[in-house]
Amino acid sequence: MDDTRVAASYVQLLFEHVAAQGRAGALGEPPSPAQGFVALKRWQALLQQARDLDAGPKATFTLRLARGIAPRHFGIVGFAALACSTLAEALQRLERHHRAIYDVNLAQVHPCAEGLCIEWGVARGRPGALVDETAIAALMQLTREFTGRPVRALAVDFVNPRPADVRPYEDFFGGPVRFGQPSTRVVLAASDLALPLRGADAALLALLDAQAERLLQEVAAVTGPLAVWRQALVGLIRSGRTQLADLADSLQMSPRSLQRRLAEQGISFQALLGQTRQQLAEAYLRDTSVELAEVALLLGYSEQSAFTRAFRQWTGQAPLQWRRQQAG
Repeated sequence: MDDTRVAASYVQLLFEHVAAQGRAGALGEPPSPAQGFVALKRWQALLQQARDLDAGPKATFTLRLARGIAPRHFGIVGFAALACSTLAEALQRLERHHRAIYDVNLAQVHPCAEGLCIEWGVARGRPGALVDETAIAALMQLTREFTGRPVRALAVDFVNPRPADVRPYEDFFGGPVRFGQPSTRVVLAASDLALPLRGADAALLALLDAQAERLLQEVAAVTGPLAVWRQALVGLIRSGRTQLADLADSLQMSPRSLQRRLAEQGISFQALLGQTRQQLAEAYLRDTSVELAEVALLLGYSEQSAFTRAFRQWTGQAPLQWRRQQAG
């Protein structure tokens, strides 16, 4: 687990919790947003240190900590999820990009008899009760933040040993909680998945809309169907929908018909997607307030490395090199 990490924005939650108790600075300097990630070992040590400093009951420290979670602690992924229309869509977005926040064990989201199961194995090791409980409690709290409703888990499992008293956990999660299980998992009711989200962060959406509008102005000079298709792709890319079928659906035509129309224009879907992504990437990179990892997510890439490879193919330069050249 030496190479695992968590997002710096997520770690900020811990520093805010300690500061709220009048102990600002007790953990040292918080990670800079530009840092991107914090090594898991440091996160484990910070959690233990904060637990020791906490004035409340030690056994329920993680549950109190999780109550302070907000979409901003999940960075651009949290805001993108909040912009979804339902809780189910938000959870799918979090699953797709979870490594940008919590790079420990892979998350798997799959339907089960009760509704939806979100599950983490132990293939990359066991980070410990403090890490696991904070992550699962934060996820549960985030569903409530997203919907503005007291969402309850149908069941929660942890791989860690059972604490002396499980009642605080059952009170927090709203359902039975088991320990010493083969995997960590949360089960949500199907009815809760259809809950609408309470709305997106206005400031971030304004930024995203401004960037998208900039691209739309750039492609406005392109006439004919290509302009229509490229403009439709802008919104799809931002929402992580980057397949031919997604574009066809937004244009109310079949994928086969769209392929034929693209061929008539002498372009493939992948070429159109690549051109549109490149224009978006260059617009985002010109804004130095947008981190490289955020640019990758805004372009629909689940990994920053995949974005870097694509950008090299487009421009012959790494994104950071291109940004510095433009600034110079």
